[in-house]
Formats: sequence, C-alpha cells, structure tokens
Amino acid sequence: MMEELVVLVDENDQEIGVMEKMHAHEKGMLHRAFSVFLFNEKGEVLLQQRASSKYHSPDLWSNTCCSHPRPGEDVESAANRRLMEEMGMTASLTKMFSFQYKTHFSNNLIEHEIDHVFCGLVENLPHLNRDEVQSWKYIGVDEVKKDMKLNPENYTSWFKICFDRLIMEMDQMKENEYAKLIVA
Repeated sequence: MMEELVVLVDENDQEIGVMEKMHAHEKGMLHRAFSVFLFNEKGEVLLQQRASSKYHSPDLWSNTCCSHPRPGEDVESAANRRLMEEMGMTASLTKMFSFQYKTHFSNNLIEHEIDHVFCGLVENLPHLNRDEVQSWKYIGVDEVKKDMKLNPENYTSWFKICFDRLIMEMDQMKENEYAKLIVA
C-alpha cells in the first residue's frame, strides 16, 4: 500500500512540508483538509455515515465527504477526486470558506486542520465505497440542526463546527442564483 501523505501548513495555510498521514494525526500537526457538502434541489444536505473501519470517528454522521489533498494537488481537485472515491459522484463545487480546528480523539489521534469547505448541487444518488462509507441520507437542514442538538455524539467534530457556519454563509448568499437553489 502506498504511503499516504498530508500537506503540513502554517497558520496562514502556507505549505511548510509533508508528513505521513497517521504520523501527522499522532503528533497533531496542522495540515490542509477539505469538507464537501452536497445539496439537492429541495435544499436537503447529503450526509454520509462513516464506515465502522475508519481510524477515527467510525459510524458517525458527517458531511458528504472529506479528506486531505495530496502533495502538489490543489484543494478543489482533491475534493472532486475524493467525492468520486467515497461517494461515486461528481459535482460542480463552490468554495465557501476555510476554518481551523483541533480535535482530540479517544484513540490518542488529533485532527488539527485548516479545512476548506465546498458545497455543490446534485440530483443523483451516491454509489458508496463501502471501505469509506456505510450509509447516506438526504436530510433537511432544520432536521440536521435539531438532531445535532439532541444527539451531538452521532456527528463528527468538524461537522458540528462548520455546519451552522455553512448555512449562515449560504443564507447571506440568497441573492446569488446558486445559493437560491441550495437554500430554500
């Protein structure tokens, strides 16, 4: 199996090196990542339930897909690549914002990322890579917010951090034709 590398960055998202992915998560090194949120024409978001075999956050619900760009790969290309690898889907993606977070997991791994958030509009159904994703659902934004309040333990840490901000950013874009399709 090929060694998987992540791009290490400084606080300004400037590349400072690369490191093997698990080693970066063991040391809590700041690295580049992305999260993709796909919506259908009803304004429902496509969530995935992470596979039970994932090295952290197994079985939890999260955004449509997420991962890390490879060295030399731009973030949007990486997001499109991973969307196909995990969900068997393509979409035209729009970059919404970036944020930094750090989360410690019970298995002593640390996610310390600058996460670039993208969204897109789709009408097709996913074709899951079962090594990555065990289930999926389209669900209304208000339903997600309500369930996250009642059952926060069912969602990934980064999803809980960025979902409300994404919806707020999309609400501010309502004058934009793209956002009108996504935000009812």
